[in-house]
Amino acid sequence: MPSKSSARLAALTVAAVCSAASTIVLTSPAHADSVAIHDIQGTTRISPYAGKAVTDVSGIVTGIRTYGSSRGFWIQDPNADADPATSEGILVYTGSTPKGVAVGDLVTVSGTVSEFVPAGAASGNQSITEITKPTFTVVSSGNAVPAAKVIGAKSVPAAYAPAGDSAAANSINGLPLEPSKYALDYYESLEGENVQVTDARVTGATDPFTELWVTVKPRENANRRGGTVYGSYDSQNTGRIQIQSLGATSAFPKANVGDVLTGATSGPLDYNQFGGYTLVANTIGTLKSAGVARETTEKQKKGELAVATYNVENLDPSDSTFADHAAAIVNNLQSPDILSLEEIQDNNGATNDGTVAADQTVQKLIDAIAAAGGPTYDWRSIDPVDKTDGGEPGGNIRQVFLFNPERVSFTDRAGGDATTAAGVTKEKGKAALTVSPGRIDPANAAWANSRKPLVGEFVFRGKAVFVIANHFNSKGGDYGLTSQYQPVPRSSETQRHLQATAVNAFVKDILATQKNADVIALGDINDFEFSDTAKILESDGALWSAIKSLPKSERYSYVYQGNAQVLDQILVSPSIRKSCDFEYDSVHVNSEFNDQISDHDPQVLRFQP
Repeated sequence: MPSKSSARLAALTVAAVCSAASTIVLTSPAHADSVAIHDIQGTTRISPYAGKAVTDVSGIVTGIRTYGSSRGFWIQDPNADADPATSEGILVYTGSTPKGVAVGDLVTVSGTVSEFVPAGAASGNQSITEITKPTFTVVSSGNAVPAAKVIGAKSVPAAYAPAGDSAAANSINGLPLEPSKYALDYYESLEGENVQVTDARVTGATDPFTELWVTVKPRENANRRGGTVYGSYDSQNTGRIQIQSLGATSAFPKANVGDVLTGATSGPLDYNQFGGYTLVANTIGTLKSAGVARETTEKQKKGELAVATYNVENLDPSDSTFADHAAAIVNNLQSPDILSLEEIQDNNGATNDGTVAADQTVQKLIDAIAAAGGPTYDWRSIDPVDKTDGGEPGGNIRQVFLFNPERVSFTDRAGGDATTAAGVTKEKGKAALTVSPGRIDPANAAWANSRKPLVGEFVFRGKAVFVIANHFNSKGGDYGLTSQYQPVPRSSETQRHLQATAVNAFVKDILATQKNADVIALGDINDFEFSDTAKILESDGALWSAIKSLPKSERYSYVYQGNAQVLDQILVSPSIRKSCDFEYDSVHVNSEFNDQISDHDPQVLRFQP
């Protein structure tokens, strides 16, 4: 649209203030620049007009956001320039529900260009280019919305992101966009535009926030259940994109991994703190179920010991999931002989009153298992010192051993508590723990504000088995994969490396005392099987992550942002690995489903000691 005179602009400004509750009059409209959207977006992630006033920015409204913190509307210029690096869409941020504007309106907008970073600069996220403090007028209504650009398998590059500028802390913000070369540049070149995916396979189930993940590359690291597997830091699965609803959340599909959104899903391309580039859909495809079912592992044979790990996600007595967890343990895990549970909370959960005992939580689960037809488990654990082990404040999460006393016995050795370190001694020529149950090196700074490993000595068919239950430091605080810093730094792994070093040292103490000892270190390791954390646990051959016995496409226990990945592991000593008679199973009962009772899948190892 041609520029209007300053006098006409002033009149429109007043009109907009009357019709839009969140608009603010520009104090100096005569000094604002009249530019097109692609001029504002520019050819890097940061607008050349950031912080400047602009006027008469013309575009057709493609979507209106009436909920959340980023309320406003998107506009798109139907007259695109010839540069593929410059987006033709932009978000007009109004702060509250915009009034007097509808999809299909041709509007002119004046305001200040801003770069908004979701969750703040400390998050490492990229910024969204916005027009803030807007005044606008509707020029005409009922216009055709610019045709959605199709995001497809051939349009998204295989390379994920350029290396950041070393002079700017490896930020990619100032680098020229190369949308034909890098996936993050490609998505950035479409920021704010009307986009579309077609017949997209779901790789991340619908969550409580009405979000799901799809892929536009159906063959990219795909597995037999429809997921997209994350197998290395160098393979970021560029076809993944998050889908949110622009309209009523009640109509949002409840999808599982492997399902397909058939037909077109279209809307503006946003960027948010919970996954980066997000298609905010005003049109959602029809959900076609793939019928993926929850898995059931094999029952252990008489001479096999079944050992499992299961993160039950902040379980406390007030939760409604006990019967569901019990059914999963009895039916899907086939009642393992030894079960390491992570995230067992104290008896009143998140109530922060000094309670640390978890006997009520554990007993409620044991009773539910028995009611579901499983064995009456016995249990061992150690209560933490209040507020020292991280997790939900007040919850005092810890690891707990459940064991079937009809199949396995526990060797109790007195003296273990929250602050006493378990050691290794020799009895009758065999390794033994000084305390059982016990904790590994609890005073070590590696465990600051984190769960201390629980170690116990079990006996199966006359042979001792040492089990170490772990819940390593989480990835909380790490930058997301779509961060402005590339390659993405992984600050949280520093503590996990120290934790892995401590566990590895303890295992080596056992093996130095008894070379052929059966040792299992398992739990929520919070890191991948190919990570340096796993390599440290495995160092000097003390342990080996048994999930690597599975094909690469089957190695996952968790789905995050559409990536099926490993967080939960069972690592075994050489005597178990060399026996060649063990079986490993990642039992997919949670991570792929929208009605999950935990965000982790349990892991099971069966072997003959």
